Amino acid sequence: MGQVGDASARLIEALATADVIAAEDTRRIRVLAQSLEVKPAGRIVSFFDQNEAGRVQGLVDDVAGGATVLVVSDAGMPLISDPGYRLVAACAAAGLTVSCLPGPSAVTTALAVSGLPSDRFCFDGFAPRKHAARLTWFKALTNEQRTCVFFESPRRLAECLRDAADVLGADRRAVVCRELTKTHEEVKRGTLGDLAEWAAEGVLGEITVVLAGAQPRADVDTLVTLVQARVDDGMRVKDACAEVVEATPGAPSRRELYDAVLRARG
Repeated sequence: MGQVGDASARLIEALATADVIAAEDTRRIRVLAQSLEVKPAGRIVSFFDQNEAGRVQGLVDDVAGGATVLVVSDAGMPLISDPGYRLVAACAAAGLTVSCLPGPSAVTTALAVSGLPSDRFCFDGFAPRKHAARLTWFKALTNEQRTCVFFESPRRLAECLRDAADVLGADRRAVVCRELTKTHEEVKRGTLGDLAEWAAEGVLGEITVVLAGAQPRADVDTLVTLVQARVDDGMRVKDACAEVVEATPGAPSRRELYDAVLRARG
């Protein structure tokens, strides 16, 4: 359960008036209602990963019959790696109205506190559990320039960060957020290498990782052409390389570009 103070007035009203409350954990929703001093008027049914598919049609029938069905997850936003997608999709397909009561989400909260670029980002759910699949997954992120947010189990966090460092480089920046939107939040910033060492000591709680995007890499052949144009105009090769590198985001080092120019000359 998240921080009670984050519950909106709309959520409190919905808990009190909904005809059906579909809760990921019926015990937790009762505790939440008690903390908010709300007495739910409707019936409370369990709605979690293992029974979601079997519950959907009955809940859709409830909505079609005029009932208000409120979906509540344990913490954060429903559907974001939590139950609810099948129900929303079924309601949309049936032409039924679906509304969202915005609330806390570890995804956007982690992005906001990370200090990493937030103008473009992607959310990739949970990292793969198995080592080989995780390596393949990180390789797919090698050239991803957007900031990436994903969830991980505290038990696998150290291994996951080591794999990320091996594939993406130990110097890639990242942020590990623990228990976001809950009472005992912790934010740890650093490189993948440093964070992997930190996590090896053991971490508890729900984990959200924010991974810096890849730096864009300039096309070396294009840069060689730019250098050659400057040389043709009378500039020394080393000076031309320095000027092109200075003016080009994602360019290689001056030495790397210089060597590429010499190779292009044959």
